[in-house]
Amino acid sequence: MTLIWFCLLVFMLGGYVVLGGTDLGVGMLSLLIARNEEERSQVIHAIRPAWKPNEVWLLAAGGTMFLAFPTALAASFSGFYLALTIVVWLLAFRGLGLELRHHINDPLWRQFWDVALSLSSFLLALFFGTALGNVVRGVPLDGQGIFFEPLWTNFRVGQQTGILDWYTVLAGLTAVFALAHHGTCWLEARTNGPVCQRAARLAIPFCITTFVLLLFLDLASFAARLQFRDALRARPWGLLFPTLTLAGLAASLIWGSHRKRGLAYLSSCVALFAALATAAVGIFPNILPARDPNFALSIYDSTVSPHNLAVALWWWIPGVLLVIGYFAFIHTNTGNQTTDQDKASISGATARSKDDRASTTIAHG
Repeated sequence: MTLIWFCLLVFMLGGYVVLGGTDLGVGMLSLLIARNEEERSQVIHAIRPAWKPNEVWLLAAGGTMFLAFPTALAASFSGFYLALTIVVWLLAFRGLGLELRHHINDPLWRQFWDVALSLSSFLLALFFGTALGNVVRGVPLDGQGIFFEPLWTNFRVGQQTGILDWYTVLAGLTAVFALAHHGTCWLEARTNGPVCQRAARLAIPFCITTFVLLLFLDLASFAARLQFRDALRARPWGLLFPTLTLAGLAASLIWGSHRKRGLAYLSSCVALFAALATAAVGIFPNILPARDPNFALSIYDSTVSPHNLAVALWWWIPGVLLVIGYFAFIHTNTGNQTTDQDKASISGATARSKDDRASTTIAHG
């Protein structure tokens, strides 16, 4: 039963990485791809209908961890308290950037929230990748299951680590490029015109960079934590996941070059999910590895009783089915392309852009 819950936790986190990662990728690229108000509205409407349902996967993953592994959740919250505080603020600013930019018809107001959306999305991708790097590398847990990490120490991987070191920064940068590529695949599938063309041009360098960074990250994982190599050696079937990660990226590049944009996005989804599964196999049976392997929290040390797990599973299944049903409903009713479903909104953006230019002309006249 404990193993089932560990797999369910990986599934929920994978759902957020794939779906919430789409929003982060599009958000961080919004200023780079969109050149005017009409294009910015087109980019934002590509993710706006579904960003709230996508966030549910993060909440569901937290709820799953609370139900099944409360000890590990408590240790993580106390140890990563500073980083989690920053993440909460970034999530808030990203949501505000999506929802408030349309409330006031003023160029400065919209530019402020556009920058907030792009910057917060970039930092969230960096922090989430760094967090995964911390888990794979191991944290300085003591014998009581307590730890605290500053933002950085000396950037070396040792017994006294910080949240940021050379390995976790590499993991964060890999996440940034992977999600940026994921966002370009989504924009290719959901938009047309100049936005789609720019996304297609950016997808190739982002995909190649992600591929190279993942290769370096795999090698660095063996150096940062020897147990990661031992875990994959003990479970040879786990090598399927890094293979799927690289194959998914390659397939995304190939499908994108043939303008099979939906398949390119799905291939990117496979790559992201497989990358997370690789990390899960590498740390198993631990859920929170420690720099000292004797103090690591395994899934068996941090779980509740089998009876409680069985009862929780009966509540978890209908809850997740509701989430999946709501998610499917939202995506089914948002149309195939942004330009088709948001004509009125984008037309309004075009009108506002013309008004802004007219106001500027009058002011200088």
